[in-house]
Amino acid sequence: MRAVSCLVAAALLAGCASGPAKDEPNYATVASNQFVSANYKAADTLLTQLSGKLAADKPLIMATVVNIDALDQTSTLGRLVSEQISTRMAQGGLKMLEMKLRNSVYLKRNQGELMLTREIGEVAQSHNAQAVVVGSYAETSDMVFINIKVVQPQSNFVLAGHDYVLAKEGIVRSMLMTR
Repeated sequence: MRAVSCLVAAALLAGCASGPAKDEPNYATVASNQFVSANYKAADTLLTQLSGKLAADKPLIMATVVNIDALDQTSTLGRLVSEQISTRMAQGGLKMLEMKLRNSVYLKRNQGELMLTREIGEVAQSHNAQAVVVGSYAETSDMVFINIKVVQPQSNFVLAGHDYVLAKEGIVRSMLMTR
């Protein structure tokens, strides 16, 4: 009887050691995800469009990418798109001002650095920023459409812009869920 119990226990343990479940994320599925590469490509496109248009000594501000249907709301997706675009633009040589360390920006609890339209000019001027990177996203049942623009705050002229689409698959879908 004891031998049978040991065999059953061994079989159960072997089943547990077979690897991650199909729905569990692993390095291969995360590394092949579209999210980071799409955001970096968007930033690279902006960098190309901005070539020769910006002063080297003045910073840019990255606003949080917001829900186009509710401009005072965002999600994990909007905040992370903002972070990744800002990071990539800094990697490309632009001076990106980290707004999370500043007090002169409107912070909405659990939303991020959502700048009020009437304050963008003031914030940019007080930080000597030459441009603000803004963006929005729209959801459909199976896609997320993202628009990113670099805007000159004094004139509201768009200096660069890029649109792209993400498939609303598992990782992207989970970042859109409200908590």
